[in-house]
Amino acid sequence: MNYNLAVIKGDGIGPEIVTVAMRVLDKVGEVYGHTFNYNEILMGGCSIDKYGDPLTDEAIEIAKSSDAVLLGSIGGNTATSPWYKLPPEKRPEAGLLKIRKSLGLFANLRPAYLYPELKDACPLKAEVAERGFDMMMMRELTGGLYFGERYTKEIDGVMTAVDTLTYNENEIRRIAIKGFDIAMKRRKKVTLIDKANVLDSSRLWRKVTEEVAKDYPEVEYGVMLVDNAAMQLVKDPAQFDVVLTENMFGDILSDEASQITGSIGMLPSASLNETKFGMYEPSGGSAPDIAGKNIANPIATVLSAAMMLRYSFDLDKEADAIENAVKKVLADGIRTIDIAKPGEPQVKCDEMGDLIIERIK
Repeated sequence: MNYNLAVIKGDGIGPEIVTVAMRVLDKVGEVYGHTFNYNEILMGGCSIDKYGDPLTDEAIEIAKSSDAVLLGSIGGNTATSPWYKLPPEKRPEAGLLKIRKSLGLFANLRPAYLYPELKDACPLKAEVAERGFDMMMMRELTGGLYFGERYTKEIDGVMTAVDTLTYNENEIRRIAIKGFDIAMKRRKKVTLIDKANVLDSSRLWRKVTEEVAKDYPEVEYGVMLVDNAAMQLVKDPAQFDVVLTENMFGDILSDEASQITGSIGMLPSASLNETKFGMYEPSGGSAPDIAGKNIANPIATVLSAAMMLRYSFDLDKEADAIENAVKKVLADGIRTIDIAKPGEPQVKCDEMGDLIIERIK
């Protein structure tokens, strides 16, 4: 089969980690008889530098005409980069919000799994890490505070900033359904994270999600306030299966979940629309401090490519081959700098790619 992929390498470590993922995909294609055609487009700071725009309309059209999008990372150092002296709508992250909205990518999936080989890299207590965890963070991606009306202006002589948090029942219902569908293929448990003791939007989330839950009697459904959830993620992460939440809460909690896996460089993600189309990217940022040093961990991007094979193309065997290769690499004690213990040998970003490719059968 032939698959046409829009590739956004982006900024910082993006080009390094995406290049590794593309090489892994090419190896999968060689072994299983597929061809992956890559059409590179710009987004983020590199697009600002070339076009004065974090994401052009032409780039969006190329993405729309592709079978899926593989993304690296965007942005730079917010304190020093000239990109962050631009108006908000011209900054790198505006391109990310724009492509999510343009492609209808409303459901973000971020699996957080603690590999047994990385228990020592987990920052949690040994007895907590020993139990392990395997959760799917389900974040609504195109609504809420990040997409509401915002402005900063002087009111009664005082500079005032306003950000608007808005959700409607249809936005909530469609991601709740996806969350419960995914739970049916996992351990059949959904936990809704909200702030229903304060926010009207959270109370609507509870109402709609409870209605959806009635259609899934096999799934255990519960709710948890976001401040408690942040604590429970580091106290007892094994209790979670599918974690369903709104945009901003999901943005924060999914990064917390990634860190307890041992490194944010281990956490892939998928952003899906109502079809099988998706955009796949690592959960970490552009890490400008290590960009160009060939020391970034490419595993999250490689596992994002595996998610693409599984969720967009129904290539489960091929996805398994990548995931098993990553497990073998870790079982063989191969580490990049972010997951290595003191004194352990370390491999470079491209070397990790080579070693994963060697183990794809």
